[in-house]
Amino acid sequence: MSDGIKEYCAVLMKRIYSILFLVCSFNFLSAEKIFDFNKECQQAYQEILKLKLQSGQQLIDLEKKKHPDNLIPHLLENYIDFFTLFFNEDPAEYTKRMRNLDKRLSLLSDGPENSPYYLFSAATVHFQWAVIKIKFGHNWDAGWEFRRSFVQVKDNAKKFPDFLPNQMYRGAMQVAAGTIPEGYRWLSNMMGIRGSIQSGMKELRIFLQSPDPAAMLYRDEGIFYYCYLSYYIENDKEGVLDYVRNQKLDLVNNHLFAYLAANLSTHNQQAEVALEILDKRSAEPGYFQSPVWDLEKGYILLYKGSPEALTYLERFAATFKGKFYMKDALQKISWLYYMKGDQAKADRTRQLILTKGNTDSEADKQAQQEANTKVWPNKLLLQARLFNDGGYHREALRLLHGKSAGDFREPQEKLEFNYRAGRIYDDLDRDNEAINFYKLAFRQGKNRQEYFAARAALQIGFILEKQQKFQEALTWFRACITMKDHDYKNGIDQRAKAGIDRCEVALEDGEK
Repeated sequence: MSDGIKEYCAVLMKRIYSILFLVCSFNFLSAEKIFDFNKECQQAYQEILKLKLQSGQQLIDLEKKKHPDNLIPHLLENYIDFFTLFFNEDPAEYTKRMRNLDKRLSLLSDGPENSPYYLFSAATVHFQWAVIKIKFGHNWDAGWEFRRSFVQVKDNAKKFPDFLPNQMYRGAMQVAAGTIPEGYRWLSNMMGIRGSIQSGMKELRIFLQSPDPAAMLYRDEGIFYYCYLSYYIENDKEGVLDYVRNQKLDLVNNHLFAYLAANLSTHNQQAEVALEILDKRSAEPGYFQSPVWDLEKGYILLYKGSPEALTYLERFAATFKGKFYMKDALQKISWLYYMKGDQAKADRTRQLILTKGNTDSEADKQAQQEANTKVWPNKLLLQARLFNDGGYHREALRLLHGKSAGDFREPQEKLEFNYRAGRIYDDLDRDNEAINFYKLAFRQGKNRQEYFAARAALQIGFILEKQQKFQEALTWFRACITMKDHDYKNGIDQRAKAGIDRCEVALEDGEK
């Protein structure tokens, strides 16, 4: 090889080396991503949790321009997708936003592995999409999203034990996993998901009580999970609503907290309280709009016996693009027409129940089953139920005053009368009378499809648990679970299982 050629090759190699060095240096510098939950990101996060999603997105966009290497804005954008899809369930939005999932996870994976947000941010995304996929009927995919989040939070807690937001998700997921029915335990075991209601709720409480800055940052989100889990799983209804009041949550300017408090108050038979919350929330522009507000107000006005309920429920049915609670809303609309004597509209609305929505929720499933029977409820018992559901217990009792099961012709009406009387006395804290009627309902209905007997057994368990008669309560909770093929079975069984866990813990503590 001539000296000229050697010299040329040497120069060429130097240039190639220089180019490679510059490329590698550029890639190294551009890949230096960070997780910085700075003040601007914290402000965006708080706006999103208030359901001011548009202003939250504007703050995110500013942060992206100012600090393009900060990955926290991508995490926060997932919250916007989550709330948009969770509340509105729009299939077109789901198709559009679903594309963000892998892209967002890829972006977050570029962050430094020595940050507690590396695994935590991915776990958050998987957790939120698990919930969304359930909403859109992709239950198998949701299970795997849940598992990924479960494992990532557990691993992150081992790597960063002092990063307390781990406890928020780990606690919530442990509670959820702890309520999985026995028949599905093989699936949760296969996925490596094991939970405990007691340990999960303990973690959530420790997290919420911590003055740690990271815990304080996530506190409002943790409150949302804690209240729902404590209300439905621990059955501490009054305790949760007291907690909401004692924490002085902003129910006016924070629409997420307003939804939480109104929704739980409605389910706790406090329609007047829920109505006040809805009417007082801020009407300023910029808040996320959703038909669920019409649904909530429609339910409340239905329980009050107000004809305005029809306006709100029909508007929900006309504008909501999702499937959850559609059948239930249509059932309530059909009841309103039925009770006012417009049987033609009641029948037409009932036909819509068979074609709209889905049966993934227990309420929707029950609405579908009722529509299939072609049997309409007894008007007196229906009105008593609605008054009772809204917390108007004395009005409900007045409707049934002087009546007995013998005054009703059909077996299901006799059964429902005993159950309704039990529920009304239960809600008036007249425990002995409640238990007597519940036992009648249990004996009459334990081999029927209606949910009355199972729910009667569950309520007896609650009363006895409240009286600290834990062994007797266990008997009724177990009786509830053993009943087969009745309406609302999954939801009732879940609450009975949680009751069994609480009573077993209480008995163990008493033996120590």
